[in-house]
Amino acid sequence: MPLITTAHDRGVTTLTLDAPDTRNALSARLVAELVDALSGCAEDPSVRAVVLTHTGGTFSAGADLTSPPSPYTFVALLRRMVELPKPVVARVAGHVRAGGLGLLGACDIVVASETSDFAFTEVRIGVAPAVISLTLLPRLDARAATRYYLTGERFDAREAARIGLTTLTTDDVDKALAPVLDSLRKGSPQGLAESKRLVTARVLASFERDAEDLVQRSASLFASTEAREGMTAFLERRDPVWAI
Repeated sequence: MPLITTAHDRGVTTLTLDAPDTRNALSARLVAELVDALSGCAEDPSVRAVVLTHTGGTFSAGADLTSPPSPYTFVALLRRMVELPKPVVARVAGHVRAGGLGLLGACDIVVASETSDFAFTEVRIGVAPAVISLTLLPRLDARAATRYYLTGERFDAREAARIGLTTLTTDDVDKALAPVLDSLRKGSPQGLAESKRLVTARVLASFERDAEDLVQRSASLFASTEAREGMTAFLERRDPVWAI
């Protein structure tokens, strides 16, 4: 069974993260399927915009600790989303953690339900939000990024909108999305592509400047003794040894 399902309606292709048993964790396979699906959207002239959504109560729990993608593969996915010459809109109705937040940072518009919540949980397993900083730090309020990177606290959808992680908070995601998608359908392919290039320039600059350093930093952190303890504790559902 595919981990990414695809549907198309009037110029909008919806890509659904469909691995609810793992809370849509970012496994090597899921990431590869998503890259392929996005590449298909880029090449299809009938696609005006892309919606990224999910099954189950979690948009994405972050990296699959049992079968993670390589940092280079994940960077390629994020860059594919940012460089796609078509708008990418996230539809979020659930929890988002760690690497899943990087996906939101790579989207152009993010609509989240009022019941959604978010957390940078990396610090609690001995690593850091390294690679996802490529898409997030150019967009987030700096003080808020500092707080949530360091504390791993959970925050709600209204706070996510305030700090620049999401675009809109609503009690009805699909109702709120409808006029956004209808407006995108009215944009010319060239107009959409060139407008997106303007608003993503700072994000793409971070890839050019920082991607290699952050990939190396991420790989080093995940190979560390502390990270091994943190990931083991997470999988065993216990506190890591440093928790006090």
